[in-house]
Amino acid sequence: MENMLRQTRERLLLFVKWLGISVLCGVPIGLTGWLFHHLVEEATALRESCGWLIFLLPLGGAAIALLYRLAGMEEDGGTNSVLRSVRTGGLLPFRMAPLIFVSTILTHLLGGSSGREGAALQLGGSMAAQIGRWLRLNRRDLHTITLCGMSAAFAALFGTPLTAAVFAMEVVKVGTMYYAAIVPCVLAGLIGAGIAGSLGAAPASFAAAGIPELSLVTVLQVLVLGILCAVVSVLFCVSMHAAGSWYRKLLPDSILRAAAGGALVLALTLLIGSRDYNGAGMAVIDRAMAGEAVPYAFLLKILFTALTLGAGFKGGEIVPAFFVGATFGCTAGGLLGLAPGFGAAVGLAGVFCGVVNCPLATLLLCLELFGGEGMPLFALAAAVSYLLSGYFGLYSGQKFAYSQTELDTDGSHTTA
Repeated sequence: MENMLRQTRERLLLFVKWLGISVLCGVPIGLTGWLFHHLVEEATALRESCGWLIFLLPLGGAAIALLYRLAGMEEDGGTNSVLRSVRTGGLLPFRMAPLIFVSTILTHLLGGSSGREGAALQLGGSMAAQIGRWLRLNRRDLHTITLCGMSAAFAALFGTPLTAAVFAMEVVKVGTMYYAAIVPCVLAGLIGAGIAGSLGAAPASFAAAGIPELSLVTVLQVLVLGILCAVVSVLFCVSMHAAGSWYRKLLPDSILRAAAGGALVLALTLLIGSRDYNGAGMAVIDRAMAGEAVPYAFLLKILFTALTLGAGFKGGEIVPAFFVGATFGCTAGGLLGLAPGFGAAVGLAGVFCGVVNCPLATLLLCLELFGGEGMPLFALAAAVSYLLSGYFGLYSGQKFAYSQTELDTDGSHTTA
């Protein structure tokens, strides 16, 4: 009895401790996430109203590379550094936060093809790690508060607190959820999303039109679409990693590399004659959800994003993955007999799961983005894409704790 009372008291004190830390972490990171969201939106609007800004893209790339060089972070690993810090005990420098904040806004302002969630993970993780150092937390608690910060920033940007919390716990080491961080991650995610929402940031949501009844036919259709999404997700990951390697091999100097990448994206934009592939492309995702997509749009977005981020521009790959999945699913789903809008939603979920290897976070994402209808079909697409995409993934800092195919295998796999 005495032992039980002692354990209860210890858990209560631990809960109070992380409740307080979650507030200390979630409030400033939520405010910063809202400001970041607002400024990215303003930068996007300014770019769309001032078409000439895209001609500054090479100069902007050089400026970003110079900023990182002056800050002593020329070889910064980005989101991979955040994932490794949680898993291996490395400490994130606080200067990562202002660098990724400014450079991502500059990327969106000038028309680089980029998202913002990678920036959110770096922003939240580095800020939380600094708060942890101020609180003099031990090494293990620093890992937990880093996940807490990732959750708060992700939720503030997307308005999806459940997805943010589970994604933070799931993405670091696939197959091993960091359940010790569940209370701070959920609380910080709710705080981050709540602050951003109260200040006017609308949560991400899409109307998935044409969700069918569950039947043998729809199961087979979604099964095939899930297989195709796995192929697209592998193509996306390979393109992202290959572009970075080729850039570094051909242009070892980071400033010259970023300027050349900006010039390539500019030239490709002028050649195609469309600005749909610059920035995050949320408007294109909305159109895909309404059943309208250019059949080859997903290939162009992969190319634009690889050329942008591989050169050293900043942001993230997840929103581009949404774009790729939605536009591909809209086209492929229609060919398979699904409603194009529903195909876009399934494609978004399938490609997202294939590139981040987070099936549980994918299910919650579908719930928060599309509502509860059609969840069994979304789950099927995510599961198939997760399995068939293998050990490919966006983040080389991510590890696989267990085999994807054998229950009794205990391995340590890195993403391709």
